[in-house]
Amino acid sequence: MRRIIPHPGLSVLLLIVWMLLQNTLSFGALVVGIVIGILVPIFTAPFWPGRPKIGFLHGLAYLALVLWDIVVANFEVAWIILFKRNRDLKSAWLVIPIELDTPEAITVLAGTISLTPGTVTSDVSACGDFLLVHALDSADPAADIQRIKTRYEARLKKVFR
Repeated sequence: MRRIIPHPGLSVLLLIVWMLLQNTLSFGALVVGIVIGILVPIFTAPFWPGRPKIGFLHGLAYLALVLWDIVVANFEVAWIILFKRNRDLKSAWLVIPIELDTPEAITVLAGTISLTPGTVTSDVSACGDFLLVHALDSADPAADIQRIKTRYEARLKKVFR
């Protein structure tokens, strides 16, 4: 089965995205989605020489945590916008040392930080050991760095074993 479908997760994801783009549950759209889900991974397989091992249960727990943090951060940013004056904001650039070793894990960490309102990842060092993050309001940059490392990076180490 691996030879026909080299990346089953990608095939399922492509099928789901195709069906969402079609916005209909027709037989023809399903067939075209299945064909796309099979052909795209076959043609892109040479560009995926090695994939990291992923712990799916840890990944689902991480996804739930990130979704919760996004909701909470939306309320925090709304409070900052509505009730805090600009002169009271303490924006900061955070240089976060990272211990993740795969590009996929580093990308997920950078994306997670950017998805959370109030923070954005602006750069990854050339060596891949540091992220440059801008925080909208950071009273204690060291605590924010530690929070990102313990809340996200430690969990990503379990996801990308």
